[in-house]
Amino acid sequence: MNSKENEITLKIKGSAEEFITYVKARGYKMEEKFHLYDTYLVPDNLDLENMTSREILSKALIIRTRTDDEGENHYITYKKKEFDEKGNILNQSAIHLEIIDPEMGEKLLNAIGYKKIMRAVEHDVVYKKGDFGVLVKEVEEQDDLIEIETREIDGIRTIEELIKKLKEENLPVELDNYFVKKAEIILDKVLGKNHS
Repeated sequence: MNSKENEITLKIKGSAEEFITYVKARGYKMEEKFHLYDTYLVPDNLDLENMTSREILSKALIIRTRTDDEGENHYITYKKKEFDEKGNILNQSAIHLEIIDPEMGEKLLNAIGYKKIMRAVEHDVVYKKGDFGVLVKEVEEQDDLIEIETREIDGIRTIEELIKKLKEENLPVELDNYFVKKAEIILDKVLGKNHS
């Protein structure tokens, strides 16, 4: 399955609980709750010491388990992102291959020369008001993030339109960085140095 999406990811002000209380008071309703368990693997011949986290992650495959009230699904995912000179994400796409067993998926990738470099776990809740949705990501061992995706909003097709709508909603978020890159932050911590 291929998908193309534009999104912005920001840090929220305060805790996730405070943010959720704020959006509920403004008419947002909880739409969906799920958990993601991501294992990142990269070719074992990469020179991690001489690459930025962005360069490393551009070569990564992700084994993802998504759980919700309906059960769990497993995927091998490849994400492609295009950045401008400031590091802002211009657009991104992803290819998702559904698999039956994530352990076998990891064994297959190991067999063709991939190694595990990190794991990320997040607990996500989608809140919507009309066509506008926010995805609150509580990433284990990270600051709380809010992710807003254009595919959830009718009539908004660009990141600029999305940012305008976000400002209109006046949500308690930090507006100095619209493209927080959670995987890069986690990988920097795992590698013990600043790659970005």
